[in-house]
Amino acid sequence: MIVKMKRLRVIAMADDRKRLMDGLLHLGCMEISEPADKLADPEWAALLHRQDSALAKRRQELADVHSALDAIARYGNNKEKMLHLRPGVTEAVFLDADAAEKADAASRGINDALKRLAQLQTDENRMLSLRASLEPWEKLDVPLDHQGTVHTVSRLEVCPAGVEPDAVRAALDAADVAAELYEVGADRQQRYMYLLCHRADEERAQEILRAAGFSVTTFSVPGGTARENIAREDERLEQNRAAQKEVVEDLCRSGKDRDALRLYADRLTTETLREENEEALLTDGTILFFEGWAPEERMGEVGRLLDECQCAWEARDPTEEETPDVPVALKNNWFSRPLNMVTDMYSLPSYKGVDPNPLMSFFFILFYGIMMADMGYGLVMILLSLVVIKKSKPNGPTMRNMMPLMGYCGVATFIMGALTGGFFGDFIPQLCKLINPASTFTMPALFNPLDDAVTALIGSLVLGVVHIFFGMGVSVSMKVRRGQVMDALCNEGAWYLVFALGAAAVLTKNMVFVWIILALLVLTQGYGKQGIVGKVMGVFGSLYSNITGYFSDILSYSRLMALMLAGAVIAQVFNTIGAITNNVVAFFIISMLGNALNFALNLLGCYVHDMRLQCLEFFGRFYEDGGKPFKPLSIQTRYVDIVNN
Repeated sequence: MIVKMKRLRVIAMADDRKRLMDGLLHLGCMEISEPADKLADPEWAALLHRQDSALAKRRQELADVHSALDAIARYGNNKEKMLHLRPGVTEAVFLDADAAEKADAASRGINDALKRLAQLQTDENRMLSLRASLEPWEKLDVPLDHQGTVHTVSRLEVCPAGVEPDAVRAALDAADVAAELYEVGADRQQRYMYLLCHRADEERAQEILRAAGFSVTTFSVPGGTARENIAREDERLEQNRAAQKEVVEDLCRSGKDRDALRLYADRLTTETLREENEEALLTDGTILFFEGWAPEERMGEVGRLLDECQCAWEARDPTEEETPDVPVALKNNWFSRPLNMVTDMYSLPSYKGVDPNPLMSFFFILFYGIMMADMGYGLVMILLSLVVIKKSKPNGPTMRNMMPLMGYCGVATFIMGALTGGFFGDFIPQLCKLINPASTFTMPALFNPLDDAVTALIGSLVLGVVHIFFGMGVSVSMKVRRGQVMDALCNEGAWYLVFALGAAAVLTKNMVFVWIILALLVLTQGYGKQGIVGKVMGVFGSLYSNITGYFSDILSYSRLMALMLAGAVIAQVFNTIGAITNNVVAFFIISMLGNALNFALNLLGCYVHDMRLQCLEFFGRFYEDGGKPFKPLSIQTRYVDIVNN
């Protein structure tokens, strides 16, 4: 169901801010909202301003802690199990200031080490780049910073590999340029040349060389030959890598701080949320004013806290104008609660709408079981969900809902597999035949979808009709509660009768029912339209849209049969391929690999198609989306669980 909310307005003393926020954080049931209308009012804006907060600082600290944890995961020696229980800590330990200070120091130390490592790696890349640029000049015994003598100029030149040095020398001789060109080295892209020429001829020499594609190169080195500089860079690289190794060793030893940093990360996440809420507080330095939302069922606790903090406050039901802004929280039982993940992926219902989870839970689980329909796959799903829940207590609302939902769908899959005789396809009959070629064993089944696809199709369409009719019934109930009785009668009510009379017409072959249907549609489908033309167009428009819509929607449920057949056929194909080997071990390996692939594909495929049937065919009948999620100020953890003292 959708939790009923109360709108709160609170005035408190500014000196009680910490005590009040600590209390609200402990309760975890109030969402503070910014009173934007007060800020827009010039009179209020002159009196109150937003409460200062350390939100930017907290976000940076949280980012630094996550960076430190990433470094520990990369360099630390901590090996974490795939499935593990989160440690439990008391609220006092969670909020302990000394532990937070030590964790902050550890975070800063790790991030400083990361910065040093990044700088060392940058320096290493720069040294390697310089060394690579020096290697082609290694044979040159002239210092790289040598510019010539009083009468001569020396230059380091590079040119494309396709240039012929002899042709360039000939061009220099033809221009009567006093210069010598020596080839120091070459690779696939360039030639490395050393030019020595008379200072008076330097300009003419450079013109000839530029025309041939030459360019001057220089090095920012302290001096010495290329060989000497390479040796110097090798020494610096060795020192750099030794320093990197030392920093990495420090990072490896930081693994001991992982648990403390995880606890600190959870604390900072909570403090960040707290700072976000504090930014919504208005103050003049003496008092605080804020508004918010709290569940009606928790108002006793909230009221006691506000009274203890000597606040002036009021709580009331939201008005019609405030309905779009009311946050939505869903409260369901153990069976329908896992379906929250489906609703969250689609959209939360509006505050004045209806919670779809209790309505669709049975259909979602049933449809999934029909599409998967295999005892073996069902057992795997049940065991997987139980193991994950027991070993790790999944964190986050999505995972906490996903694992139980997988278990429920696994039960439905097992039951449908028992009804259709599927256990990893026809694994058992194939195995029996492989062991004893004379075996005629078959799995007991109510019906085999591969042999009786028509029955499976008809059953799927019948379920589709039931599903759609149920959604229409929900819509009728909502409209009646809102006083829209005629709207319900002329829409869903009329089409209920149309389907019933249509079935009677087919069964009795009596045309009277057809005339009754036409009269019913003429009388009801123009409801709400203005004028004769509007009503006539409404009748024809309703006929076209509803007939085509209902037909296509009901036909869409044929996917239940299609996926059931597809999964069974793929499993049988792999079992048959394994049986061809005529070897039990080979059969088992091939069959299990193929069934694992089939299971993985169907695990996701059935979920997607089930989602489509719920979100389009079912929700389309009554669902009003657009709800804003309820985000109370509360302790939110990822790595630890808060336990009672």
